[in-house]
Amino acid sequence: MSQSTPNPQNVAQILTEALPYIRQFQGKTIVIKYGGNAMVDQALKHSFARDVILMKLVGMNPVVVHGGGPQISEVLKKIGKESTFIDGMRVTDSETMDVVEMVLGGLVNKEIVNLINSLGGKAVGLTGKDGNLIRAKKLAVSRDDPVLERPEIIDYGHVGEVESVDPRIVQLLETQAFIPVIAPIGVGEDGETYNINADLVAGKLAVTLAAEKLMLLTNTPGVLDKNGDLLAAINLKDIRGLIKDGTIAGGMIPKVECAVDAIQSGVKSSLIVDGRVEHAILLELFTDSGIGTQIES
Repeated sequence: MSQSTPNPQNVAQILTEALPYIRQFQGKTIVIKYGGNAMVDQALKHSFARDVILMKLVGMNPVVVHGGGPQISEVLKKIGKESTFIDGMRVTDSETMDVVEMVLGGLVNKEIVNLINSLGGKAVGLTGKDGNLIRAKKLAVSRDDPVLERPEIIDYGHVGEVESVDPRIVQLLETQAFIPVIAPIGVGEDGETYNINADLVAGKLAVTLAAEKLMLLTNTPGVLDKNGDLLAAINLKDIRGLIKDGTIAGGMIPKVECAVDAIQSGVKSSLIVDGRVEHAILLELFTDSGIGTQIES
């Protein structure tokens, strides 16, 4: 069946609507956390790659930070290693960390890089070890336990948090028309390798790079109200109340907090965008309506 020919007037209208946004964001860095369905569905993978290529071609500087939890679990299962989670976070012993580094820094990272390059872009894959990009420290977590006299310390193994970011290698790639694709792996002072939440890495990178925008791709339309309708924009001052009344709950809480931290540290705006929509990035950046939730100050 032949595809219908687009209406030229509709195409012209779309391009006209995009033009002021292209001008506004030209030369600006936009950090994108890439994960969820957008990383596993073939059509979504291709639309994501084309989106970041177009961003680069019109003068923006996209920086991609990717996750890879399902891919890690799949490889661990193949080698007979059981995945253990506490409060939704993967416990990462030395053997698991070897798999995490292989999957994130190798298989997943290079697949994204190869796809962008095959579609006409110029991508370079990095982990936080390259150029000392991400210095990390062991994640310290405690929780109250009524049975114990003091809070319980939870040891997640090789799970880390960002201590500092040295952006020079990313900035160098940006000036040479490359698209950096970054796996969320950091290195500690002791030389240990740490697996870090990709949202947190994207947020810290956005702050260090003085990014115009931080975009977090998710498997939901964005932040929803109590009726399940999309909240197109949320003001910083309303965040605590929305968490307290349960509007923002579960896995959305750390994403929103990451977005808030970025804005409070100087990023112009943070967006939570539905990665299940083809060309979600372009729709959010270049249309008046957008498709996600914007956290604004």
